[in-house]
Amino acid sequence: MLIINIPEGEMFNDATQEFITLKATTLQLEHSLVSVSKWESKWNIPFLSKKEKTIEQTIDYIKCMTITQNVPDSTYRRLTNNEINKINDYIGASMTATTFSNFDNRPNREVVTSELIYYWMISLNIPMECQKWHLNRLLTLIRVCNVKNTPPKKMSQKEIMSRNAALNAARRKKLNSKG
Repeated sequence: MLIINIPEGEMFNDATQEFITLKATTLQLEHSLVSVSKWESKWNIPFLSKKEKTIEQTIDYIKCMTITQNVPDSTYRRLTNNEINKINDYIGASMTATTFSNFDNRPNREVVTSELIYYWMISLNIPMECQKWHLNRLLTLIRVCNVKNTPPKKMSQKEIMSRNAALNAARRKKLNSKG
């Protein structure tokens, strides 16, 4: 969870020609599958695409991430570039110590949407409570489940012969035998 504190501020209301005092607000944000699902249901485009999002789409995603109740829209207009950068850093954080070695560097061209991620969760028996995890952590768990469920790669004839030769050599050395 990310907490953003927005200080008290003033805004000029053109309709009434008065200054309005805006109270300080604390936003609690969570980048999760639930947030992505809300955003995608409004915009009807995949959130995890490489396409750049507009300012309006970015602010709307921050609204979807917000756990704090009853936050007025004017609060989101008061977000500074520094705060938006903090939010983007939080969205991009891995939130896990797990790393992968990429032997298969082929790019995946599949369009990833919230429904596809829910499908992965269901097919891998990942509990629905995980939909509230940080999205990158959830995607890492899905990837770990896929790796662990993949049958081991079969060894080639050359690899089998090499392994057997090494085992035989070790046995000969251990038993002081020549063959």
